[in-house]
Amino acid sequence: MLNRVVALILTIILSPIIFIVFGLVLMEDGMPVFFKQKRVGINYSFFQIIKFRTMKKNTPNVATHLLLNPEQYILYIGKILRKFSLDELPNLINIIRGEMVFVGPRPALYNQDDLMALRVAAGVDKLKPGITGWAQINGRDEISIVEKVAYENEYLNKKSFLFDMKIIFKTFTNVLFQKNVTH
Repeated sequence: MLNRVVALILTIILSPIIFIVFGLVLMEDGMPVFFKQKRVGINYSFFQIIKFRTMKKNTPNVATHLLLNPEQYILYIGKILRKFSLDELPNLINIIRGEMVFVGPRPALYNQDDLMALRVAAGVDKLKPGITGWAQINGRDEISIVEKVAYENEYLNKKSFLFDMKIIFKTFTNVLFQKNVTH
């Protein structure tokens, strides 16, 4: 419940930034402004994650690293949004809906069966996915899925309010200093 209330408050506080980003994406590449994608939620359920669109219309719906030449698909504003993780702002809607929380494992793509098999084996699938997480701040795009699940399992075992606050603080410093961002 606390996650939902805080997300609602943040949505209101950040609404000027949200409207500016909305307008910039709209001006560069038109509608739709939001990108929705099937993701894996708690207990291997599925939901539609909401993000600001950072790629051109008609880009194949696969992970960025699977595209032959991802640079040809990324919007100019998309590069900036990704650099500062502003494309994730609409995830606040997912939190308000109860599909996500602030801290937890990043929601896997619906077709990342290898990652989900490891998460199920480790019991990490029992956690609600988050905007950020222990694996995110310890490597994000630079670590293997085995390492990712090991960090997520560590989070599962250490989960606490203070640990969540540490992760949120480190997330802000990582975003500010562009640590562990490749796309």
